[in-house]
Amino acid sequence: MIAIVEYGVGNLFSLTSSLQALGLETEVTGDAERLRAADRIILPGVGAFGNAKAKLDDTGLTPVLREEAERKPLLGICLGMQLLFERSLEYGEHSGLGLVPGQVAALREDLTDPALKVPHMGWNSLRIVREDPLFRHFRDGEYVYYVHSFYAKECDGSTLGISEYGNVPVTGAVRRGNVWGTQFHPEKSGDAGLRLLQAFAEL
Repeated sequence: MIAIVEYGVGNLFSLTSSLQALGLETEVTGDAERLRAADRIILPGVGAFGNAKAKLDDTGLTPVLREEAERKPLLGICLGMQLLFERSLEYGEHSGLGLVPGQVAALREDLTDPALKVPHMGWNSLRIVREDPLFRHFRDGEYVYYVHSFYAKECDGSTLGISEYGNVPVTGAVRRGNVWGTQFHPEKSGDAGLRLLQAFAEL
């Protein structure tokens, strides 16, 4: 069973629908015991880092996710991936789950072309920089769907895939131990995204 963490951040319909379309047993839950009983966990998220982390802390699930990440595959998606890192500089400084080394910073500050829009929104090619079981059904250069204004950096040792946006190599996918993250939305990335979710279910 794949548990999707419910902590009051984001619309989970697309993700749940995609997993169910693959025939995968899925449960949306904010219950610690159900997360412990799951075979795999997905941490989604949209919005601001500080608000999302505060809501996660309020649920009491922060230590649960840290513990379960030692035992089973955990996938963070979009803001959920950013929460995996040590800290974020989004509207102040906020601590993350600390499961992946690195920090989250503003994309606009690193872009040299002022004509490029932020948020980075739409389809972009993902270049695989490190082979991983998460990509067992995914081809190098396939297009995935992004919507974000902040991105992970200083995480080269954990980076699996990169998408170029102007001069910025956007960290598209990461891994550290049992923990994976995608800045893009697999559930909105068509067939390529579905194949990636299938690979996660096979980990």
